Formats: sequence, structure tokens, C-alpha cells
Amino acid sequence: MSVVNETVLTYLPPKRKTTPSGWLSFNAPCCHHNGTSSDTRLRGGLILNPDGVSYHCFNCGYKASWQQGRNLSIKMRKLLQWMNTPDDVINKLALTVMQENEGLEVKLRMTEMPEFNTVPMPEDAIKISDITDVNKHSMAILEYMSQRKLFLEDYTYYWSPSLGYRDRLIIPFYFEGRIVGWTARTIKDNSKYKYMSEQQPGYVFNLDNQGYRKIFVIVCEGPIDAIHIEGVALLGSEAKDQQRMLINRLSKDVIVVPDRDYAGSKLVEQAIDFGWGVSMPQWDNDINDIGDAVERYGRIFTLHSIVSHAQTSPLKIRLGAKKWFT
Repeated sequence: MSVVNETVLTYLPPKRKTTPSGWLSFNAPCCHHNGTSSDTRLRGGLILNPDGVSYHCFNCGYKASWQQGRNLSIKMRKLLQWMNTPDDVINKLALTVMQENEGLEVKLRMTEMPEFNTVPMPEDAIKISDITDVNKHSMAILEYMSQRKLFLEDYTYYWSPSLGYRDRLIIPFYFEGRIVGWTARTIKDNSKYKYMSEQQPGYVFNLDNQGYRKIFVIVCEGPIDAIHIEGVALLGSEAKDQQRMLINRLSKDVIVVPDRDYAGSKLVEQAIDFGWGVSMPQWDNDINDIGDAVERYGRIFTLHSIVSHAQTSPLKIRLGAKKWFT
């Protein structure tokens, strides 16, 4: 059992019971801190697994979790405080977790940490913001961006007048400030090849934009979806081991938003195995991904719905998936 699990169990309220599904239920200590009346009906729920712990209050809705490989989150520290855990115990616990993670990271870096080579962009590619000679092809790209609600201030987009690329929006892949790949997305609905890409194994799109101020990272499949909500993209429907390592290294709460297809359902199961959260918001049934949601609802509503519908309980995730993939 991890040191975090042991500490949480030590300071749990004495009055508690175990449900048939494995949850520890007790009077939630968070409610009066979040503007609701104090809990007297054992509405606080805690579930433990060998690699982590998840807490959910079924009264005020407060949630907190910890997974091996992550640092102690602000939400988990608050929960421990509300359970009357001494500050020196919490600080020592946070330091211990950080030290363990540093040792784990060094080991992973020696054996598995991916390295990415700098690569050239497609022939004649220029930043869209630098286009001076506007023609029918470049204008079509700009119209496509407007339709998809993609803005120049969001990302550094490229375009090439070369025959093979002039009908494609080019999105560079950055890693530590270097271009290590790219994808060229067609703007034509009837194109046989939707994407032309230069991609290195283990790469996760948009990691450079996951600043320390963010408390969670949203994981999706495609780069345009990631740009919309300032998240990261797997560039596919499966998380490779190196991608999981890079995402976990951010030490943030992870929220996966799957596309509404069979491949997305497999990603949900991967997320559960990794201890990641999953969000399947109550969008209209014809909304297939984040991009569709942004076009219909706007970015702010889409982002809010993702965060507010995030779940970490495997049972709740699987129940939600039954509706999401119908």
C-alpha cells in the first residue's frame, strides 16, 4: 500500500462503512467548506487501489484523487486538511511523494524516455500569419479555419502553395520549442487521405503548452481538438507507453475525452487502467468530438462541460460509456 493510501486511512473519520462495490463511506468533511450543509448521512466516498486513491462527495460534489507517479494535488491536500491531518504530516507526505516520483522519473528517463529529432516542414511551408499573396487556395484555408473556429492567436499554423499541400492546413508538432513533426489536414470532405503526417513514436501533441499553473490536462485524440481546449492529443485512439509516461510526468490530474466511436471506447478502458479520469459530457447525440462541440456550443461551454463531467470511478466511467457510445 502506498504512503498516501496509508495516510488517508489513518485520518479517516472513525464512523464509516464499506459498500458492496468497495467504497468506504463516511461523513464527508468537505461540505461546509464548499457552501453546503455539513454531511450527516455518510455521503463521502473513498475507494483505494494498489496505485492510488479516489475521493468523491455525493453531497457537495467535491472530488480529489492521487495516482502513483503524480505529485500530491491541491485538492488532495485540502481533503487531508479537512480530515484534521496535521500540516506537518501533509507537508512531509507531499515531499515523500515528490522524492519517489523523482526516483521513478530518473529510472524511466534511463530506459524509456523518448527523444525527438528536429525535422523540416513540408516544402515551401510558411506561417499563415505571414501570407501576403492571397489566392483562391490560401483563401480556402482561411475560410476552413473560420468554419472550424481556429484562430491565429491559438497556434502557429502553416500553409504551403506546393501542389500536394495547398489544400491542407499544416499543424507543426513542437517539443521543447523545436519542430519535431507536423500534420497536414485536408480541407476537402471528399479527400481519400485526410491527413499527411510526419510523426515520431511516442510523441504527444501540445505538451509545451501545459504550464505549471494548470491543475489538469485534457487528453483527446486529434490536434485540432487539443488546440480548441488547450489540451494534448495522442494523434490516434490509443495511448502508447511512452505517451503515458510523458503525460504522467506533467503531474496533473488527467481527463480523457474520447471520440464517439469504437476506437474511443477502447481508449476509455485504457484510461481506466492508467488511473486517468474520463469525461463524456451530455452533448447532443450528433456531436462526435471536441471540435464538433466547439462549433456548436463555443469553447467556454465545451471546456466547462468537460471538466464538470469528469469521472475517476471505473464503475461510473463504464456506465457513462454505455450512453456515450450508443
